Amino acid sequence: MDKNLIKLIPFTRPYKTHIIWNVVYNILYAFFSTISMLTLLPVLQVLFGKVKTVEKEPIYTGIGNIKDYGTDLLYFKITELTKDNSAQFALLLVVSLVIVTFLFKNLFNYLASHHIMHLKNGVLRDLRKSMYDKIVELPISYYSEKRKGDIMARMLGDVNEVQNSFFSILELIVKEPLTIVFAIVTMFFISVELTFFVLIFIPISGFIISKIAKNLRAQSLQAQKESGFLISIVDESLGGLKVIKSYNAEPNFKNRFNDSVTRLLNLSNSIGDKNNLATPLSEFLGITTIAALLWYGGNLVLIDKTLEGAAFIVFLTLAFNILTPAKAISKASYAVKNGLAAAERVFEVLEVENEITSKENAIEKNTFDSNITIKNINFKYEKENVLKDFTLEVKKGQTVALVGQSGSGKSTIANLLTRFYDTSEGEITIDGVNIKDFSLKSLRGLMGLVTQDSILFNDTIKANVALGKIDATDEEIIEALKIANAYEFVKDLPLGIHTNIGDSGNKLSGGQKQRLSIARAVLKNPPIMILDEATSALDTESEKFVQVALENMMQNRTSIVIAHRLSTIQKADKIVVMQKGKIVEQGTHDELIALDGTYHKLVTMQSFE
Repeated sequence: MDKNLIKLIPFTRPYKTHIIWNVVYNILYAFFSTISMLTLLPVLQVLFGKVKTVEKEPIYTGIGNIKDYGTDLLYFKITELTKDNSAQFALLLVVSLVIVTFLFKNLFNYLASHHIMHLKNGVLRDLRKSMYDKIVELPISYYSEKRKGDIMARMLGDVNEVQNSFFSILELIVKEPLTIVFAIVTMFFISVELTFFVLIFIPISGFIISKIAKNLRAQSLQAQKESGFLISIVDESLGGLKVIKSYNAEPNFKNRFNDSVTRLLNLSNSIGDKNNLATPLSEFLGITTIAALLWYGGNLVLIDKTLEGAAFIVFLTLAFNILTPAKAISKASYAVKNGLAAAERVFEVLEVENEITSKENAIEKNTFDSNITIKNINFKYEKENVLKDFTLEVKKGQTVALVGQSGSGKSTIANLLTRFYDTSEGEITIDGVNIKDFSLKSLRGLMGLVTQDSILFNDTIKANVALGKIDATDEEIIEALKIANAYEFVKDLPLGIHTNIGDSGNKLSGGQKQRLSIARAVLKNPPIMILDEATSALDTESEKFVQVALENMMQNRTSIVIAHRLSTIQKADKIVVMQKGKIVEQGTHDELIALDGTYHKLVTMQSFE
């Protein structure tokens, strides 16, 4: 059994009742599918006046005699009815029998489909939920190496492909094979010689179809990867539309998209050709078998006289009855190969090991009492260390600013404090406890983060601000907006805090978006605040207002401020000057100016007095 099929089994366990009933109803469908064909025999015999007369009711003598018993019982009943009634009445009886068997066949087919539908939709829901849970839980570092579009393709397209394709297996192993088995067993009862003749052709057909299906899985995997790349291009194009237009880069992106679409077209056509060939090929091979059967069986009826005409017609009907499931099996086998390729990509994400998790029995803490200590940290994203033997202490109530040129490692400190990344050497402690010993929820609950990029969602202002405190009242949200100097523009909006701000907050200016991000942190009211270039998107006027709001917010609170604009941190208790991952200077603004070192140069460069 394929390993991806085995991995899917746990997702089907909650729906085992549906699987059991689907199998039961498929067995009954296969049984009545054969019986419905078999009931045509007495209809034909009545029509041709060839009904066997049985005057005495047969006696059941055991399973070995069941075929003769069933046949004789049917003809006994027909004989009884035609004694006192016309042949028309017997015909009505056998036609009614045909209708009843076909009714049961289609009823069981519906019930089997009903249960497989619940299974497929349930597993689809659970797979999507597991995928989303995993996507949200995986560390930030995972996405620095992956395309968002590819993850979206796996989440949407590949999961759908698994749902559509994999559950064809239940038809592959139950419904269609049993229909074929029951038909062949019945055909043996009618004519052993003819049945062996049919069976010679089945393996030949299977071999031809399997040859054509070769490499289908590899092509499907390639097509799904290309689909992920295509979605990535669209995602990046929409996200960077201003840059694309301003640099007249539309032709470049159009070419990238067109190349990807063309590759996907060629792959899809190749896969589609093989899929489309499954049904006509299996039907042609089946008809070839039937044609040979007509010639061979016709000789048995017309020349050898060893087979009745009515029995031969029923045999042909049963042989035709094999064609439909045979076509379904060949089609399903192609679909399963597509599903296997999609499942491989889905489980590739589900099985990624999350290296940043909470320990068992992790510490739950919602207060900050004394200090944050960063001790002997060495950290690298790829090869070269971004932080080198970095040590820093931040006491409760202090505002500590990190300054330095781009690439000096300032934002990395914020990433490590929040455990977006884990330290490779050294440790970070809060109140003397290593942050790796806290639960992630508890650790991040102690911190408010305002990033350089204003990350907002396509929702109302209220929903965006209340992200860290879902149960916040309108009054609390308005108060947070006032502190962040955001209420002045929010109150003028048509729906106030209930106004939708568009995708990524695109209905707002850069400064307005940043003020909402600050309001979000204000509302959460955490004991530790991390501001990563928090005022960088604000104009000079807004910056002054927000700076006052931030200073008010940071009173009686521990704050770590990563700043590019040095004007925003001159009141900090400690300013840490970083260069290439190391601390080169630290002290107050006045102390560092007096040193006439790196900080003084940075201030001079920004023309700050």
